[in-house]
Amino acid sequence: MSKRVVITGLGVVAPNGIGIKEFCHAIKNGISGIKHNNNLEELQFSCQIAGTPQITEELKAEYFTELELRGLNSSGILYGVIAGMEAWKNAGLLVENNEQPDWDSGTIFGSGTSGIEKFRESIYKIDELQVRRLGSTVVAQTMNSGISAYLGGKLGLGNQVTTNSSACSTGTEALIMAYDRIQSGKAKRILAGSTGDSGPYIWAGFDALRVCSSKYNDNPTEGSRPMSATASGFVPGSGAGALVVESLESALERSAPIYAEILGGNINSGGQRGNGSMTAPNSIAVQRCITDAIQNSGISANDIDTVNGHLTATAKDSLEIENWTKALNRKGIDFPYINSLKSMTGHCLSAAGSIESIAAVLQLNEGFVFGNTNCEDLHPEITALIDSSKVPLKTINFSPNIIAKASFGFGDVNACIIFKKFQK
Repeated sequence: MSKRVVITGLGVVAPNGIGIKEFCHAIKNGISGIKHNNNLEELQFSCQIAGTPQITEELKAEYFTELELRGLNSSGILYGVIAGMEAWKNAGLLVENNEQPDWDSGTIFGSGTSGIEKFRESIYKIDELQVRRLGSTVVAQTMNSGISAYLGGKLGLGNQVTTNSSACSTGTEALIMAYDRIQSGKAKRILAGSTGDSGPYIWAGFDALRVCSSKYNDNPTEGSRPMSATASGFVPGSGAGALVVESLESALERSAPIYAEILGGNINSGGQRGNGSMTAPNSIAVQRCITDAIQNSGISANDIDTVNGHLTATAKDSLEIENWTKALNRKGIDFPYINSLKSMTGHCLSAAGSIESIAAVLQLNEGFVFGNTNCEDLHPEITALIDSSKVPLKTINFSPNIIAKASFGFGDVNACIIFKKFQK
């Protein structure tokens, strides 16, 4: 008999909320974390707004020693450690300095890039013939697996400790990988999630591609407009999300809090064939990812009452909705409620899937569906597919039972996970 897998801990560093309490309040009340970014303006970016978590020196000191902070110049590691440690403690797990590692626990914590600012700092020192002054933490901060290495050491994890990387689907993929490992009996619990660096060296390429929002620099909170007729590209964001994924048996043994159950999921690729490319999704693969996730979860498409979409506020939003209608074989008034967190956070890139999964889990656990801000003018291509009432503008008092969450990334990669309200 396959093991039931549940979520017992949550931690988040998001543009609109640091910590679960603040983040939940923000998404319930439509609070945006998108602000004007002086650095982007100085560098003459077309998009001069961004979603960047506001980390205080006091918060850093709670999670890092003075020695660790001395050379730390990786926002991704900073965000990921704070979110990961919050999730661990939120799950009722102890941070201990034992002789033996915790063989039953591991981490699969994704990242798109690591330590870009540290790379920049290092390049200047190398060019100035100061190699010996790089410091002892350069490798840990700039290797892509730096985030899982930091978490593995801080928590003494003895099971799988790894970093996955699949562009914007990274966080959702990490959760599915954790689910698979626990269901196979190879671990009792996995700290799963993803993190994303912030700053111009991460976002410049997207600005050059002209896929970022540039029409709302004077009105930052209106800039991210998923599903809107006046959407003009995505707003760059950053942060981290972390979830403790655990076998139900282990969770019950230690009387852990249970936020939701993971029923299953699926990961695939469109192979950049058909209408897929490096930057565009293969529609057949997207639909197949969703239908296979539903089948893997042992439910039917009609059981899904809410969808948390990828929905980036680009020209691909209406195509995503079309793919959902075909995969679920549901449209019009029969379509589930759908929302996009990116209206409040921007697109957090490699961190998006994990932060958005936390938003999905909070909706299940607390019984609400958060609203889509900046979507008063729903795109006509979308209203032709689904009823506008299924795209709530503000939080509604509806208690979802099953939420499908999907992420689609550069390279034509897809991930879809199915969450369910927990019932013994």
